[in-house]
Amino acid sequence: MKFRHELTYDAPPADVFAMLADPAFREATCAAQDVVSADVSITPRGAGFDLVIDQQQKTTDLPGFARTFAGDSTQAIQRESWSDATGATLVIEAPGKPTSSSGTITLSPKGSGTVEVVELEIKVKVPLIGGKLEKLIGEKIAAGMDVEHTVGSAWLKGEK
Repeated sequence: MKFRHELTYDAPPADVFAMLADPAFREATCAAQDVVSADVSITPRGAGFDLVIDQQQKTTDLPGFARTFAGDSTQAIQRESWSDATGATLVIEAPGKPTSSSGTITLSPKGSGTVEVVELEIKVKVPLIGGKLEKLIGEKIAAGMDVEHTVGSAWLKGEK
């Protein structure tokens, strides 16, 4: 399934990039998503950085058919590899589950602000319900990005 989600920030791309590279911002985003636990690791690399967020997520809000598949909680490992302030590759893994999500993140100027675009290919290899699970995963990723945007918008205004 193709996934695309776009967010707009009232700050220049350099400020948004600096925020995304800040472990405290990423930890605040995880806390706002009410994850069970999260381990955030950022490693500077040239003009960019590598990010790994290993988190346990609650599944209580999932429909029954998905909760049966996911369990009481599920592990998600988010890996971003930023070559510079304009873009990154993104991979989201769920160890032990037949799912894969990979694609790109781009930051571009838009007026005096920034537009962040995430494009992914989401795949679930489960007969009969794979398509429903792909749609559900896309909805969960979009919801997480919307929480990140809310935290980020406040962060960029100095509310840390």
